[in-house]
Amino acid sequence: MAIDRKSFIGHTSTPFSTLIEAGRLKFFAKAIGETNPIYFDEAAAKAAGHRAIPAPPTFLFCAQMDNPAPYSLYDEMGVRIEQVLHGEQSFTYHRPVYAGDRVTFQMTVRDVYEKKAGELGFIVRDTRVTNDAGELVAVLSGTTVVRNRM
Repeated sequence: MAIDRKSFIGHTSTPFSTLIEAGRLKFFAKAIGETNPIYFDEAAAKAAGHRAIPAPPTFLFCAQMDNPAPYSLYDEMGVRIEQVLHGEQSFTYHRPVYAGDRVTFQMTVRDVYEKKAGELGFIVRDTRVTNDAGELVAVLSGTTVVRNRM
């Protein structure tokens, strides 16, 4: 019996939290070619008005992978990981994230649809990221493409 993937619209994941570590932020900044000293030196970050080293703009996508079960949605939807392609990613920021912050991620499936007579499926997700004060810091929106016929 096939799983009705559209029935997952509105599905919300179990939230998980992770600590944002300075060393990891520095490593990520170096990996993406960042040269601004605020991403490497706490004194430079503070001199620029930050309370600690800030997270580079796309870092939260990596931190989201700290989820102890990052592919559980696909498992529930009957999607094998070899069928998955990363289709699109966008970020909406509301507050900065800094080294030492603990952030919580919670994903909701916004839409599920198909194209090319069902050959390609699309799973659209929004992940709300909040800090320990419960404030919204970002929304990560992503689209996964599923190759239904391989």
